[in-house]
Amino acid sequence: MRILLVEDDPRIANFVAKGLREQAYAVDVAATGEDALYQASINTYDLAILDVMIPAPDGFEVCRRLRKSGLLLPILMLTARDATDDRVHGLDTGADDYLTKPFEFRELLARLRALLRRSGELRPHRIAVEDLVLDTAAQAAARGGRQIPLTTKEYALLEYLARNAGRVVGREEISEHVWDETFDPFTNTIEVYVNRLRRKIDERAAKPLIHTRRGAGYMLGSPETNSATAAGAARDEAEAGGAERGSGWRSESRKRTATTSANPAAIRRGAGKKHV
Repeated sequence: MRILLVEDDPRIANFVAKGLREQAYAVDVAATGEDALYQASINTYDLAILDVMIPAPDGFEVCRRLRKSGLLLPILMLTARDATDDRVHGLDTGADDYLTKPFEFRELLARLRALLRRSGELRPHRIAVEDLVLDTAAQAAARGGRQIPLTTKEYALLEYLARNAGRVVGREEISEHVWDETFDPFTNTIEVYVNRLRRKIDERAAKPLIHTRRGAGYMLGSPETNSATAAGAARDEAEAGGAERGSGWRSESRKRTATTSANPAAIRRGAGKKHV
């Protein structure tokens, strides 16, 4: 999944982006309101994290313009301003949630998962494609009971293919959801990663799962596996979202468009709590 992070403090932006990338998210960073609007107009995002106090236009105005343009992606607003009027204003301009700085990094992740769940974009906890099983919480994969060692980017690519099992996905679609703005479309990076996955997943198996459709893209599994995978994912998503039913939160479907006073030093990688 690809996230737009809008934060003008480079230290905070770097820490948050690094943490999200460690969770297999692709992250683009914008430092100004104008840059955020431009990025949103040329890229497709699954979610946006938007700081309020950014160079003009501020976060409120960016949120308003994104909604006016028709984008319905989930938006989480960040701010050091804790006044009720500010929170109400942010939600009224179109934000889906509001997080006050300083905050624990794990709370940020939890809120992102909740927003993605309500928008229908949450990764199910378990994805099975024939005898290949992905544990999205642990970012781990196994085939036929054998654990498969994967890098963060290999896992992100495999998960995207698994979420679209039985369907051919093209290079452009893969780059939009698995890589960030630094991706160079004129390289063979995607082919290299697909070949790595093929060696790790298919080399010792009797039946290959990763297929190349020349001129079209790649497919995990076969067309017959699509409905079974979708059904299993739907069950997992329903179970994950059960606790939030009746909470009164707004749920919107996202329309695709091609379109802290913080203490960053408190973020400690590997510690139980991370503060921003």
